[in-house]
Amino acid sequence: MKIVDTHLHVWNLRRAHYPWLEGDRSILNRTWSIEELEPARAAAGVTYGILVQASGCAEDTELMLETARHTSWVQGVVAWLPLTDTRRTAELLETQFLQEPYFKGIRHQIHDEHDTQWLLQPAVIDSLQMLAQHNIPYDLVGVLPEHLETALAVAARVPGLRMVFDHLNQPPISGGLESGRWHDLMREAAAHPNFYAKISGLGTASGNFEGRTAEHILPYVAYTLTHFGAERCFCGGDWPVSMLSDDYAGTWQTTRSILAKLCSTADQEKILHDNACRFYNLTTV
Repeated sequence: MKIVDTHLHVWNLRRAHYPWLEGDRSILNRTWSIEELEPARAAAGVTYGILVQASGCAEDTELMLETARHTSWVQGVVAWLPLTDTRRTAELLETQFLQEPYFKGIRHQIHDEHDTQWLLQPAVIDSLQMLAQHNIPYDLVGVLPEHLETALAVAARVPGLRMVFDHLNQPPISGGLESGRWHDLMREAAAHPNFYAKISGLGTASGNFEGRTAEHILPYVAYTLTHFGAERCFCGGDWPVSMLSDDYAGTWQTTRSILAKLCSTADQEKILHDNACRFYNLTTV
C-alpha cells in the first residue's frame, strides 16, 4: 500500500530563522536534514513525502525546494508567502511559484500569532482569494477553538479555497473527547466540502503526551472519520516534531494500526495515498 506522508519538516539553523525554536531545550533545537530520515522512512513503508513550512520566511521555503529537488521521494512543498502583502504575494506567485513543479500549497504559522483571527485581515483574505483562483490549497495549523472559528469565517469569505486542518487542530486528547469545543467545531467544519482533515501530530497533541498510545488517539481519529469521511482525510508523520513522543516508524505504526481498526482496505488506500494526491495536486505518484 502506497503512503504519502503529507507533513514533514526540515530546517537549517544556519540558513533561516526559526523564532519558535528560541529557548527550546528539546532535541528539536538543531538542524534537521532529510537524509537523517531515510532509514526510518524505509522501515515505516512511506513511499512519498511533502515538506511543510517551518518558518515564515523565504529562506525556509528555498531550503525545502532545494531538498525536494535532490530527494527523489519528496514530491512537494507547502511553502510560505507574505499573505499580509497581497501585491507581493501576487508577484511571487506569477514570477516564481506557479512555475515551480514542487510548489503544492501554502501555510502560515497562525498558532504563533497573538491574534487568533490573523487570517481575517483584509489583505490576507485577498491573498487567500488568489490561492483559491489558482487552485492552491492552504494548510491550517490551529491549536485553539478560536482558530477553528476563524477557519469557518475564512470558508464563508473564500468559499473556493481548499483547506486542511493540520494535526486535526490539536484535539483535546489529554482532556477527553467531550472537553472543550473541539468536537462541535470540527463537526461544523466538516459540513463544508472544502475542509479536509490531516491525521498527524497526534502523538504530541494538547500536551501531557508521555505514555500516549494508539488507544488514546483512536477516538479522535474515529470522530474525524465519522464527520469528514474517508474521502477528506489524509495522514502526516510530523517528523521531526513527532520524535518528542515516538520514533518515525513507531508513529506510522500507530497511525496504520488505528486506520486498520476503523477502515476498510479501500478506505485506508484513500487516506494513506489517494486523498493526499488529490488535495495537493500530485501528478507523478
